[in-house]
Amino acid sequence: MTDEEVKHNVNKHGQPKALYMLFMVEMWERFNYYGMRALLVLFMISSVIGFSKATSSRIYGMFTALVYLTPVLGGYLADRYIGKRHSITIGAVLMALGQFTLASYEIINPIVALATGLTLIIIGNGFFKPNISTIVGELYEPNDPRRDSGFTIFYMGINLGAFFAPFICGFLGEPTDPMNALEAYKWKYGFMAAGGGMVIGLIWYLVSQNKYLGHIGLRPVTKGADLENDATEKARAEEAQKPLTQEDRDKIKAIFTFVFFAIFFFAFFEQAGSSLNIFAKEATNLNPVLPFIGQVTLKASYFQAVNPIFVLLFAPLFAKLWIKLGSKDPSIPTKFGWGLFLQGVGFIAIVIGAALYTSNGPVSAIWLILVYMFCTMGELCLSPVGLSMVSKLAPAKFMSLFMGVWLTASFFGNLLAGQLASYYESWSLTTLFSVPAVCSILFGIIMWIMAGKIKRWMHGVH
Repeated sequence: MTDEEVKHNVNKHGQPKALYMLFMVEMWERFNYYGMRALLVLFMISSVIGFSKATSSRIYGMFTALVYLTPVLGGYLADRYIGKRHSITIGAVLMALGQFTLASYEIINPIVALATGLTLIIIGNGFFKPNISTIVGELYEPNDPRRDSGFTIFYMGINLGAFFAPFICGFLGEPTDPMNALEAYKWKYGFMAAGGGMVIGLIWYLVSQNKYLGHIGLRPVTKGADLENDATEKARAEEAQKPLTQEDRDKIKAIFTFVFFAIFFFAFFEQAGSSLNIFAKEATNLNPVLPFIGQVTLKASYFQAVNPIFVLLFAPLFAKLWIKLGSKDPSIPTKFGWGLFLQGVGFIAIVIGAALYTSNGPVSAIWLILVYMFCTMGELCLSPVGLSMVSKLAPAKFMSLFMGVWLTASFFGNLLAGQLASYYESWSLTTLFSVPAVCSILFGIIMWIMAGKIKRWMHGVH
């Protein structure tokens, strides 16, 4: 199957069938990652590791940062030497091995298992993450109006996996009392479940890739076409040999501008796995009485599923909205501004919840639900749009590399996230959560002000 045949092999909604194959692979990879993430900080402060909250938050921030730094190298190696498809396979294998290493903390030293497992996941993600996103972009022509919606659908796969993972991995792996040494054995089951999800995704990918992707991503873009009669492959290879033009340089400036603003979005968004996770554990009523049900017992890790739930609810609406608006579809800078602004509104809600906790003790889960709801709406205006943006603006010869550059926003963002969360015990909670609230709204306004200049750098790309 040629590239053109792949692009025109569509479902009843007009999207390439290959998109849904990649949707499933990404879903299982994110199940793997978010299942582990829901447990990581809680695991480190448990009796098994015994780190402080500040140390655990810093390690979490460094880990999640490095997860998004290695895609720069993974994207470069894919573009120049390995090819996107083979890179995805390598990444999936390494991430599965990382989870199983984490689960081996009873066999080897727990800290050694922690360090080795996280390192394997970091390297594996570097090969996997930029390349699967780049392949999604290659399913569309440069100005295809379906592209933003396609990436939003793909983003649903991310969050479908992220939705199930905290429930399954949290149920299997999080002890009722993390400090109880007698329950220390449970953590391994959560990590094993996360690794099992990655194995399922890898098998699905290996079985399905040739059927749905044809030759897309099979060879490094600089190595030329796979087949003499594959016009798209040859055109892509020829484009990769051309020097950068002034228009290319302007578009690269736009990419780096979006990356800069995204850093602050992710710095606050990633409080979900650290400060908001601890807030769920210590400041939220985990034994609420529900109408018609009575009292229920919740685990802190379950709240990691709230964001994915909202993504699954809102993403189809956003995907339809971008297409329905047609020529009135907001520009990428405008969408970014809304993403940051909505996140700020969400953190205003948790500031109120933190103030009530300070005065009256554990608060209703509604405050966490509200912050996740608004942050999710902001996320859908920024994160999938950012992936689509790179696929539109990046030069063909550096497509995966710049997808990795986009992911460095999460690298720097998570470094800041870990540092901010480390003040959980030294700052008041209202101060801690006011920082994201104020800064997100401020950066959203600045993005709107700069929108005109950024659009000129984009040279007509919408």
